[in-house]
Amino acid sequence: MLEPEITQNTGPDGRTLKRVGIGAAVVAVALVGFGIASRINATSDLEQVAAKASVPTVTVVSPTSGEGGEGLVLPGSIQAYNSAAINARTNGYVRRWLADIGDRVQAGQTLAILDAPEIDQQLAQARADYQTALANQRLAATTSRRWQSMLAQDAVSQQEADEKAGDLAAKTALANASLASVRELNAKQGFTRLAAPFSGVVTSRSAQIGALVVAGNAATQPLFTVSDVHRMRIYVRVPQVYSSQVRPGMQATLSLPEFPGRSFTASLTRSANSVDAQSGAMLVELQADNGEGALKPGAYAHVKFPIDGAGTGLRLPGSAILSAEDGPSVAVVGGDGRVTLRRVTIARDEGKSVLVSVGVKPGDKVIDSPPDSIATGDRVQIAAPEKGAKPNG
Repeated sequence: MLEPEITQNTGPDGRTLKRVGIGAAVVAVALVGFGIASRINATSDLEQVAAKASVPTVTVVSPTSGEGGEGLVLPGSIQAYNSAAINARTNGYVRRWLADIGDRVQAGQTLAILDAPEIDQQLAQARADYQTALANQRLAATTSRRWQSMLAQDAVSQQEADEKAGDLAAKTALANASLASVRELNAKQGFTRLAAPFSGVVTSRSAQIGALVVAGNAATQPLFTVSDVHRMRIYVRVPQVYSSQVRPGMQATLSLPEFPGRSFTASLTRSANSVDAQSGAMLVELQADNGEGALKPGAYAHVKFPIDGAGTGLRLPGSAILSAEDGPSVAVVGGDGRVTLRRVTIARDEGKSVLVSVGVKPGDKVIDSPPDSIATGDRVQIAAPEKGAKPNG
């Protein structure tokens, strides 16, 4: 009788393998789906970041009232009443300089002395030539007188006497020419002494002992500059809109940054009576006494004119103005975040701020320091105000 075969199970059956395969496929699908979802989310985040980055963030300011007191305040340039650059009129070397910057000098006071050996030798030669010409003139004069005496006795002809008189005239002309050369070289020798043309203060010195100076070279720096500062001139450019309200005799006040709380009185002396085509302003000159020496040449000052209605308008920072060929404009942000460029009329430019008479109104959100490429319709986002910052307007 045959015994039944006994089979040994050496591995998982087909059903188990199928289940494992299905599970692995599910896991793989889940992993692929998770990866795709992660990539989609990352792409969406990048798109949001890119979209957000494409909208520039800007800082805005609001126009403020331009009324800040009566009068028109404009920048002015202070200049000396008289100023002279002292240059050499002859070639030479600096032997000594006798005045330095800040020194007060009187008219005719010596500032420096030059050595000019060539001029000295030329002068000596010219004096010797003059003495020779004088000797020849004296001899010709004696000869002419003798021939005139002999002509009276019919001892010589009229032609010979005329020749001697003509020789005397020629020798006299040569003597005069030699004398002119001597005087010219004397004058050049006198130019080796540099003197102050008027009383004032030495405001610059470039003379150095032993340095060569060349006359007639316009590119060289002046050896000295002397300024008369007993009275100062102040030059101001007045905008055309106010040009009819300034006139000679008007009193104005000056304020300088180095003297806070102090003012100086100046009087308008003259006006150009012409509006500059580039700046749109008229140049005027004021003068102020400077007995104390507080006003300095080249300094900057605020000049206040007593003009009515000079404070009307709205004030904006100068950095908010866009300059273009068709005139100044500002970029205003609307409620939808869109930009609108508006033409404005500047009533007064005060440097850091400008007074705008037309183009903006209170409450407008004007972009401060807008990019030159900004255009109407661009979308922007307004930056959050800094903590502790005072609101504009």
